[in-house]
Amino acid sequence: MAVHLSSVFFSKASISPPIVQYQRRPSLTVVASASPAPPPSAPPTIQASHLFASRQFLIFIIGGKSANWYGNGDMNSSNAIVSYEDSYDWADLETDLYHWTKSLRPVQWYPGHIGKTERELKEQLKLMDVVIEVRDGRIPMSTSHPLMDSWLGNRKRILVLNREDMISTADRNAWADYYGRQGIKVVFSNGQLGMGTMKLGRLAKSVAAAVNIKRRARGLLPRPVRAGIVGYPNVGKSSLINRLLKRRMCPAAPRPGVTRSLKWVRFGSDLELLDSPGIIPMRMSDQAAAIKLAICDDIGEKSYDFTDVAGVLVQILSKLPEANKNALWERYKIDTDGGCGRTFVHKLAVELFNGDEHQAAFRILSDFRKGRLGKIALERPPVQSRLT
Repeated sequence: MAVHLSSVFFSKASISPPIVQYQRRPSLTVVASASPAPPPSAPPTIQASHLFASRQFLIFIIGGKSANWYGNGDMNSSNAIVSYEDSYDWADLETDLYHWTKSLRPVQWYPGHIGKTERELKEQLKLMDVVIEVRDGRIPMSTSHPLMDSWLGNRKRILVLNREDMISTADRNAWADYYGRQGIKVVFSNGQLGMGTMKLGRLAKSVAAAVNIKRRARGLLPRPVRAGIVGYPNVGKSSLINRLLKRRMCPAAPRPGVTRSLKWVRFGSDLELLDSPGIIPMRMSDQAAAIKLAICDDIGEKSYDFTDVAGVLVQILSKLPEANKNALWERYKIDTDGGCGRTFVHKLAVELFNGDEHQAAFRILSDFRKGRLGKIALERPPVQSRLT
């Protein structure tokens, strides 16, 4: 498999994206034999500045048609979304996610060890020469901590989008182009297979080379470069370190919350790596982002209802422009009923699990997380435009 890998470090100023705006295409008129229901009111404007580290810039999701938990609001018509398929885009998805999550139980997860980690991490930052921020390649925006800039200040950073094997070439190109337009080259990696990890190690040492240049100028002996690896839970931080070291030095498992304490490990004679537990905001105000974290298994299981999250995933896969619309049918041989997520979960439960919706929901989420439903990213870069 060809690996797309590029590298760069960036400061606080360079990581902050320009002001951006989602732009939707005009909605198409739906013609139906039955009398159409009155159009629902448009959703309010959603301010999601937390998607980026800098608070100087905003993302707006503008307009959009209303959608409820049952996908299109019409439980009796499996063809209701057909008229919209050609015009549905990523802005529509964000708008719909806002509606789909309004009636669900809020997703909140902040175990005690994360608060302790944040305090310790701020102390360890004083020792770091470079910071490697790891994000989930399927949801780079949702795995960007809103306080990361304030914690790291002007320290040099390397941005890594992990799990590049779980997204399509088009997804990778879109993000590479997005960061490239900002002067940022992103590193795509696969921590499980080790793709790109050795180059990442060399990059970390080259980025912090100035540290030992200054030490020599002051008559001091060179020392190992200290690189801290930070990011959300279960984005692959420990796996990256283990692949770099070619041995299991840090505990790693495909679930959030495995790493509970900070640990320095030596990589060769000239690089030290700090493995840290996942950090996540104390309160998640954007429930659309929280649902995506749950779908991708980047947040603790106790924080969400499996049936709710699986239902939202079904609706996403039924509408997402880049997803294979037949993936669910090919996998389960069950019709999606126009994108009705809860109905699909119920049908699968009856068909395979004696009516147990929790088990059916777990199967759907597990299949997505293992790539059995295809290489699918849940986020794409927003349309960029400078607001005057």
